[in-house]
Amino acid sequence: MAQSSPNLHGRAQLVMALRGKGITNRSILEALEKVPREDFVDALFEAEAYTDRAIPIACGQTISQPFVVAYMSEALEVGPRMRVLEIGTGSGYQAAVLAHLAGRVYSIERHRPLLEVARKRLEKLKLHNVVTRHGDGFLGWKEQAPFDRIILTAAVDVVPKLLIDQLKPGGILIAPIAPQEAPSPPAESIYQSLTKIMHSEQGLVAESLIKVLFVPMVEGLPQETRHGMERSR
Repeated sequence: MAQSSPNLHGRAQLVMALRGKGITNRSILEALEKVPREDFVDALFEAEAYTDRAIPIACGQTISQPFVVAYMSEALEVGPRMRVLEIGTGSGYQAAVLAHLAGRVYSIERHRPLLEVARKRLEKLKLHNVVTRHGDGFLGWKEQAPFDRIILTAAVDVVPKLLIDQLKPGGILIAPIAPQEAPSPPAESIYQSLTKIMHSEQGLVAESLIKVLFVPMVEGLPQETRHGMERSR
């Protein structure tokens, strides 16, 4: 009798763990089970691919904790014909999960090296409904707007108006938003509030969901050296 792949076993165990943490949407659990998270982490961390924690990737970024990916996807309420804008492609993992839920995913990444690797991963998985772009996430993707759903995978102090303007009436935007005032205790100041913004007939309605920890969203593009390497501004 053929033995199951350790990676398939890891995915199944992760899905069970997420069920235990309250993720119940069947489509999202199936998407997470289909996406090989080991393909989205560096070889050094492959053994930890199915632990429920964030893992470092290049350019000072991270691949989000699977629970947070699942929770954000669930809060986004994605339908199979929807067009989703993702700000922050990163490793490509969140985009890969969304590809199994949405009609088309548009994903923007400011770090060119990250984007090039993510593109190869998505192509390898034949996720042809994901379109990527090297650009400044603060500007969104005006040429493809408006979007049914928008998701930010980096933290902002305030959601940029340009992104709100690219959200369809009736649409939903999910973003980690940094606290405006110093929280108590002070140690909590590193956390953001995952916020769901709904574009209703009455205007924008915001709902605070859970505390999360994301890298900050940075405006503009990194400078590149003559050899194509990035350097900080």
